[in-house]
Amino acid sequence: MPATPDALDRRAALKARHRQAIVAAAAALMDERGSARFSVDELAARADVSRRTVFNHFATLDDVVIAAASTILGDVVDELGARAGAAGPDADVLDQMAAATRAEHLVPLMARLVRMLGGESGAGTTLPAREAALVQRTFALLDERLTATMVGHHAELDDLAVELLVVAFMAGALMLFRHWYAATGAVDDARSRRLWDELQGHLVDLLRHGQGAPQDAR
Repeated sequence: MPATPDALDRRAALKARHRQAIVAAAAALMDERGSARFSVDELAARADVSRRTVFNHFATLDDVVIAAASTILGDVVDELGARAGAAGPDADVLDQMAAATRAEHLVPLMARLVRMLGGESGAGTTLPAREAALVQRTFALLDERLTATMVGHHAELDDLAVELLVVAFMAGALMLFRHWYAATGAVDDARSRRLWDELQGHLVDLLRHGQGAPQDAR
């Protein structure tokens, strides 16, 4: 006998509640431990669901971590998109991306992300392989959200052109993150912010002018 609409609605609502409980449990574990390293059993117990329910919603534990990071950082990501749109009426795509990712906005976000994923603080440290992969996936999420925002801000431009600029910028920003992390260990202080702005300025110059970008232009 086919399920009734009410039964389907209840099933969908239960599925949504389970997913929300799993993501919330992962976020709580990450905040408590300062690490994304926990077992499926620990996650299931915290969410009050079975192991099977966890894997009904997520293919891997890392997928849960990314969803939790997305939830925790969602408001900040949205704020970055809003700052891109506030760069000024004459700002082009690169100007807006630069405005959104200045150190004062992005360094606290990156420092928090590293802490959430269990990276060590201090210059000269190396982000473990799993955590580095999670950071890369989170940058991809940021890329996706900012791309949608920037396309909306530039209706007069070809969508593909805007998307290519944003993707190129964010790919460069991920490379800058690796240099910044190696130099600062994701510490949020004046030196760390100054270094990020210097790196970001060079990226903007390179994308705008190519290999002929002035080295001292910031």
